[in-house]
Amino acid sequence: MFEILKHFESKYGLLKKKGLRIEGLSMIDPKRKKHVIMVSKPFLFDNRQLPKTYEGLDIKSKIEGVLPKEFAFKKDAVKKEYVWAPMKFEKYVDRCSEEIRKNFNNPDMSRQEMLDALAFGNFEEHKKKSLQLMKDGKIPPFKMN
Repeated sequence: MFEILKHFESKYGLLKKKGLRIEGLSMIDPKRKKHVIMVSKPFLFDNRQLPKTYEGLDIKSKIEGVLPKEFAFKKDAVKKEYVWAPMKFEKYVDRCSEEIRKNFNNPDMSRQEMLDALAFGNFEEHKKKSLQLMKDGKIPPFKMN
């Protein structure tokens, strides 16, 4: 398993320049002995550059640093509000598109590309999954607009 981690580090190590930190292997389910590769990254990170899995291991990531005001929440409101609601990504992209283009060094980046980059690699997929989780009662309700 450490070989997989070494291969992952050699393949995606260049992303460290963009703020990626490879934290290592972690066991998330001791009963089934399920391991993942843990990474952390800044909020402004192009998630399309990272795979969801690598050689059979899921990639679990966390965001380090301060979140934009659209994503800010009070500690006691976490269960009442979905931090990653799709409309929050849209509001942020609409407010900060020039900053995002500059950060990703891509002056021609479209709104959809920015949404995909920030919303875990695929904005429409994130939106669909979020709506399903809301319908299932697994996350708090959120507005779409």
